[in-house]
Amino acid sequence: MNNILLIAGNELRRLFKSPLAWIILAVVQFLIAMFFYLLIQQYAQPANAGQGITAVVVSGMYQIAGVIMLLVSPLLTMRLLTEERRSGTIKLLFSSPLSITELILGKYLGITAFYGLMLVMISLMPAALLFGTPLDLGQITAALIGLILLMSSFAAIGLFISSLTSQPGIAAISTFGVLFILWIINAAGTNSSEGTAAVFAYLSLLTHYNNLLNGVFNSADVVFYCLVSLLFIVLSIWRLDAERSFG
Repeated sequence: MNNILLIAGNELRRLFKSPLAWIILAVVQFLIAMFFYLLIQQYAQPANAGQGITAVVVSGMYQIAGVIMLLVSPLLTMRLLTEERRSGTIKLLFSSPLSITELILGKYLGITAFYGLMLVMISLMPAALLFGTPLDLGQITAALIGLILLMSSFAAIGLFISSLTSQPGIAAISTFGVLFILWIINAAGTNSSEGTAAVFAYLSLLTHYNNLLNGVFNSADVVFYCLVSLLFIVLSIWRLDAERSFG
């Protein structure tokens, strides 16, 4: 466990030493603040008089946050393992007493900690509304859990893809492609049979996220995200273990 925390801390420090991480933090906060203001303006329109502020503003903000995180996640995860290959430190890690599982879990914990910081900064905006109006805390909690699980899935997918190449650019493009496909895959079942449409809908990251945004807390949605994260973490471990064994 100490090794995992050590790697996670090192990964987090490396992120904060990178100008890219600070730029992403600033851009994400600016974009979400802008959309948050626009959603408040939208809520003030007479056409939305019958809707709650939580559904219009808070859930709307978290939905936009999910899309923004999909766009920036490839940039955050592209160097997780590609940088180790480019600098040659991957060979040192392979020859160290560290296990591959500790290495992968440490990397994953480090990037998810960075996501957690972003999540706290994002959540300060809807929290500020509590000073002026009551909010549906149950729906907000479900949306918050949904965004946490979504970010965790993004991190696991990006980690696995970064284990496949030594080029950060290729890792970023590939990660975006996979995330985008998993985001809109439910649209592929629109003109299909009911069974096929249900399968595509279940595989969609967006479908499960929307359920939580609407305040529908279903354990099946939580299990889905946990399985996605676990699957790609295991694939990352297998990939590096095979590389160490045959490389």
